[in-house]
Amino acid sequence: MEPFNAACAEDLRRILLSCLHSARWSRRVADHRPYPDVDSLLAAADEAAYDLTWADLSEALAAESLPALPPDAYSAAHTALGAAHAAYEARFGHVFVICLDGVSPAEVLDRLLEAIRSRLANDPEEERAVTADELRRLARGRLLDALQGAGNCAISH
Repeated sequence: MEPFNAACAEDLRRILLSCLHSARWSRRVADHRPYPDVDSLLAAADEAAYDLTWADLSEALAAESLPALPPDAYSAAHTALGAAHAAYEARFGHVFVICLDGVSPAEVLDRLLEAIRSRLANDPEEERAVTADELRRLARGRLLDALQGAGNCAISH
């Protein structure tokens, strides 16, 4: 945790915005330093994500893109995903986000297409809640990755 707690403000801002592109979220997480351990940091990151307004989430969504398909995905899969994403964006007005942490590369395409098709049936309010939770999960995973990249490899999550 020391590299995270000791990072200068600009480096920490850059790291946090790479996890979730929300100025409010990154400020809240940064302002509560120092964190005694990874679990405390993750709890604070989750709490900050739960408190985001739709405007904050929209800011974060603007920086997101669709998850990448595995390199060996066939062209029809790219076409199907493109069509599903276009329908999703037309319905909800923002990019589709999903946290695929722990999903094997062989299952990414199926999980992605299944999720986007399923979520197209959500009403807008329900989808906002799902989207907010997916962004929170993405931020958590990216934060763990950033910590591991900073030399905190003793993380057991």
